Amino acid sequence: MTRLRSPRHIFAASASASSPPLQFIMPLLLIVFTLLLYLRIPGSSATTDTILAGEALGVTDKLISKNGRYALGFFETSSKSSGNTNNWYLGIWFNTVPKITYAWVANRDKPIKNTTSLELTISQDGNLVILNWSTKSIIWTTQANIKRNSTTVVLSSDGNLILRSSSNSSEVLWQSFDHPTDTFFPGAKLGSDKVTGLNRRLVSWKNLVDPAIGVYRYELDPSGVDQLVLARQDSSVPYWYSGAWNGKYFALVQEMAQDVKWISNFIKTDHEKYYTYSLLHEKAVTRHVIDVSGRVKVFVWFEGSKDWQMVFAQPRTPCDVYAVCGPFTICSDSELLDCNCMKGFTITSPKDWEVEDRTGGCSRNTPLDCISNKSTTHTTDKFYPVSCVRLPQNATKVEAAKGGSECIQFCLNNCSCTAYSFSNDGCSIWNNELLNIKQVQCGVSTNANGETLYLRLSAKDIQSSKNKRKGSFIGVAVGTGVSALGLSTLILLLRFWSNRQKRSVRKVHGTQGCNGIIVFRYTDLHRATKNFTDKLGSGSFGSVFKGFINDSVCIAVKTLDRAYQGEKQFRAEVTSIGAVQHINLVKLVGFCCEGSRRLLVYEHMSNRSLDIHLFRTNPTMLNWTARYKIALGVARGLAYLHESCRDCIIHCDIKPENILLDASFFLKIADFGMAKILGRDYSRVLTTIRGTAGYLAPEWITGVPITPKVDVYSYGMVLLEIISGRRNSCAPSSSGGNLGVYFPVHATHKLLEGDVQSLLDHKLHGGVNLDEAELVCKVACWCIQDKEFDRPTMGEVVQILEGLVDIRMPPIPRRLQAIGGS
Repeated sequence: MTRLRSPRHIFAASASASSPPLQFIMPLLLIVFTLLLYLRIPGSSATTDTILAGEALGVTDKLISKNGRYALGFFETSSKSSGNTNNWYLGIWFNTVPKITYAWVANRDKPIKNTTSLELTISQDGNLVILNWSTKSIIWTTQANIKRNSTTVVLSSDGNLILRSSSNSSEVLWQSFDHPTDTFFPGAKLGSDKVTGLNRRLVSWKNLVDPAIGVYRYELDPSGVDQLVLARQDSSVPYWYSGAWNGKYFALVQEMAQDVKWISNFIKTDHEKYYTYSLLHEKAVTRHVIDVSGRVKVFVWFEGSKDWQMVFAQPRTPCDVYAVCGPFTICSDSELLDCNCMKGFTITSPKDWEVEDRTGGCSRNTPLDCISNKSTTHTTDKFYPVSCVRLPQNATKVEAAKGGSECIQFCLNNCSCTAYSFSNDGCSIWNNELLNIKQVQCGVSTNANGETLYLRLSAKDIQSSKNKRKGSFIGVAVGTGVSALGLSTLILLLRFWSNRQKRSVRKVHGTQGCNGIIVFRYTDLHRATKNFTDKLGSGSFGSVFKGFINDSVCIAVKTLDRAYQGEKQFRAEVTSIGAVQHINLVKLVGFCCEGSRRLLVYEHMSNRSLDIHLFRTNPTMLNWTARYKIALGVARGLAYLHESCRDCIIHCDIKPENILLDASFFLKIADFGMAKILGRDYSRVLTTIRGTAGYLAPEWITGVPITPKVDVYSYGMVLLEIISGRRNSCAPSSSGGNLGVYFPVHATHKLLEGDVQSLLDHKLHGGVNLDEAELVCKVACWCIQDKEFDRPTMGEVVQILEGLVDIRMPPIPRRLQAIGGS
């Protein structure tokens, strides 16, 4: 580990005659920090586990426990929900696991934006602090009550970060085990200390990329019962109980009685009560966590699969977590997606859903008539039946309503009433938000398993839904009887629906990892895509079709015309690719492998591909802010593939057609696993079809080994098209005689002349940040350099676009100039 005597220390000790002169140290620090900026993940080869007084941990340094299992250092996340801003945190992760997995975060609610002046050190009062030494400000501190300021920090082999007395190593002044985040370490305690007032409990992350305090907590029952509970932060009522401790295990967690992986203990004394566990096999690597979906899960790392394998989860089904999908949603344990908006509602924040924070739920498309007209004497609102559901809690019983019509009218008379239900139990109504609705399977003989909720909607939403599916809605008037013919028809429809549900999909048994990849039957995909009739596009390797699972979950099915591997190899490659997940990569949902048929199933991206919005006239015009975010998002996705995956993944086919946009125009890279699936045939088709003047780097043609720099080259070509809004092969519109100049060459000349504005898409109408445009143009021209070692890495591109690293003017690529001249 690099030991730095920081300017903060120098400032604090400036009265000492032995302190080195500031003018000698500052240049050295600037050089060191400039070099370290090129490293995105702490990568020091340090083996120390200790920080002594007068020492500091820099941004790229890390502590490593003596057994090598845990590491502590600074790490970075990018939050889409907050505008793709980069936040830095101090945390502990599993050092022996190649898949970066964080287990503790110090400053989870105080993200750091600027890392150039950042360090972890021991302050003058003996506390451990995160210090911004340029502003002499403390970002985070252990806040221990220390009487003697001579302290030492050590990362122990059990993952506990300990601040202790330098003279007495047994005197613990502060420890991270007393302040857990979302992970329960072996040897740590879950419970309360009456003497210190500590309540050690776990709290979930806000979402997949934001470690801030989330919605759910995991703790010993605060009511005094000797059991563990799960509850929402905003509620005192748990949604899951472990059952009381019986001396060996918690009564309702039978897995504990059979499991041989760890030893559990429940300790009760006069001043302390807590649950703890230890591993039976010391070398086993486990992760016990409360995740963003509100479930407690235990994972074991298996070297064979190179992934975490989930061995325990409570509650057993996702929908048993209270209101996990947020208001006005229906949660289903059997569907591909757990959460779906109710009819007449859309997702409130798609960006949050992308990072698995769905607690915001869905919002009404059209306001209710009684709200719009400010009147409760007359309303055109109507009701839509939601069948086979578990009704929401907190219903209000209306004893005065003796029939269905009276129940309807009572709800209509109350503008805050959003739904009603009428059954043998009488009339129930719900006001304001509807929470915790679960889809259940029910048929003619099992109707007791689910009930019908009548959802209040505006007449506009009722009518638009009627046009799509006739006979699905009911008005205010309710009939008093059902004819025999109508009942028979209803029975047939229910049977047909039930059988279709059973035929829809089947999950893989024994899928490696926890990526949820699903195996589809060909007949199911044939039916889901309506016989492959709704074609979204086609390419060199097959066509893509739109489909629906269970009539609600939209998917994109890609047929592969050139996948010739055997079934075992194909399954292995697809499963491996399914484990690669990032917010800027299209999610692989599943696959089909029957006979010679090979199909991939992806999440559907409703706004199609980038080329449609850049090069066609009618689609939504992307403003400059959107284009800059797309450029940065593609860079982040590629940097993840190149630098953060267990094995470096080279995309090999970056182009606007493989950059997809979701409903909120957030981008995701598609086809990042095709080179791995198709093997040698992939490169042959690429070079045959595309030629040298497209997105392919010169290495494809010259036959030299392929590296991640081929993706950098293609990315640079895409950047130029994002700037201009036209294909690179199209000549620039100019009155200066440049109509025959190849656009990338034209762009480099204009960049050198300081005339970037002339390169911009005319559809932007001047609404462009010219500094950003010049920066993007510089990056593009560096990316398309002839020699691969002259091109930046994608990690460096991300830092440049984020403004962390400066970039100089690039030279004109000679090869492209020759192509343009010919």
